[in-house]
Amino acid sequence: MFKVYDIRLTNRLILGTAQYPSPEHLRQAVHRSQAEVVTVSLRREAAGPGSGQRFWELIQSMGVRVLPNTAGCRTVQEAITTAQMAREIFSTPWVKLEVIGDDATLQPDVFGLVEAARSLCEDGFQVFPYTTEDLVVAERLLAAGCQVLMPWGAPIGTGRGLNNVYGLRQLRAHFPEIPLIVDAGIGAPSHAAHALELGFDAVLVNTAVAKAGDPPAMAEAFAQAAQAGRLAFEAGLMEAHDLATPSTPEFGTPFSPWSGHA
Repeated sequence: MFKVYDIRLTNRLILGTAQYPSPEHLRQAVHRSQAEVVTVSLRREAAGPGSGQRFWELIQSMGVRVLPNTAGCRTVQEAITTAQMAREIFSTPWVKLEVIGDDATLQPDVFGLVEAARSLCEDGFQVFPYTTEDLVVAERLLAAGCQVLMPWGAPIGTGRGLNNVYGLRQLRAHFPEIPLIVDAGIGAPSHAAHALELGFDAVLVNTAVAKAGDPPAMAEAFAQAAQAGRLAFEAGLMEAHDLATPSTPEFGTPFSPWSGHA
């Protein structure tokens, strides 16, 4: 269990809701993963008249907490306006804040991100900033009022996993009490397990589930991987060594399960 903005969550997988083959695939993915939080974008493309309303009704029927996002926003004002619209539509102070600075990598504009985060926090929003693993940026976001950070693992939709393990490890070490959720670039359940093994609190996954051959099964796989990764972190992972260490001692009395029996 972990807490974000005084809300306790037990599932360490957050699901995105875009790109699924059908609404039923999305419904089943949420059900099989038992996700408690899903992200929803106001910029989601509508397939036809009224589809936006039908999509919102689907989300409401799942009984999950909604984390609206400002996906696609490239300026501070655009992100703020989108967040304000989301608060009205979804009746939540939560917002996943994205201010994109580069079209090729979709890397966050961290300068605009901090500015937008400060404005939204002052306006009563509970901001989940999509950021890099940079420690200084993290400090600025926390000072702006954010109480959770969402560093990328790799560029959005690439499925490359954790590109900068060293940087992510340092981020976790510097902010041991801050909820950290790896967002973007997660492509396989093993990537999710890796993030949780590093001590991160959760992962956000969209493309790797939605584009899978069987999205509901993949969503369940990610949920189980996140749970396993967290359990491994809490249990205490062994340290890596350069030289081999025998698991069976070379000296001493050999043990036989049949010793002492006729």
